[in-house]
Amino acid sequence: MVSASVSGNLQRAIYESTDRDDNGSLQQVFFEMNAIPTPRPTRQPLPTRRRVTRQERRPRRHSYSVVAGEITAKLVVNVILCTAAIAGLAQLLPYHFSQRAKLQEVRAEVKRTQSRVKKLRNDFGEAFDPAQARQVMQDQSYRVDPNQRQVVWEDRRRMPDN
Repeated sequence: MVSASVSGNLQRAIYESTDRDDNGSLQQVFFEMNAIPTPRPTRQPLPTRRRVTRQERRPRRHSYSVVAGEITAKLVVNVILCTAAIAGLAQLLPYHFSQRAKLQEVRAEVKRTQSRVKKLRNDFGEAFDPAQARQVMQDQSYRVDPNQRQVVWEDRRRMPDN
């Protein structure tokens, strides 16, 4: 069984139910629940708008001399920055060109060294080749292989006729 009553701002509902207590006997229990009533819309008059005059709506204009002074200041700052950048580049360009020249010299030296290293590697391989040991000894000294005969070219034009 449910009974409801309204008092003040709260709405009360009392619920009745049966429940067993600790001894097992039946007893009636009453539950009371409070609920907030749903709000009812109330009509309130809209606030009246204040009329704004044209002078208040427009942003305040600066005089032309203030705007011109501001633009001139910006231009002066930009010209100073550009001058500093150009001066920096003027100092860096000679250094850049000298570094490029040094780099070209180093590359030329590397090419010369690479050809020399290639030649030395070939000679190194021949020096330790047992088949070419006699040839290497002959190239690097004045000695000649005993089995080899020495050939001497003579110029017949210089020799007197016999």
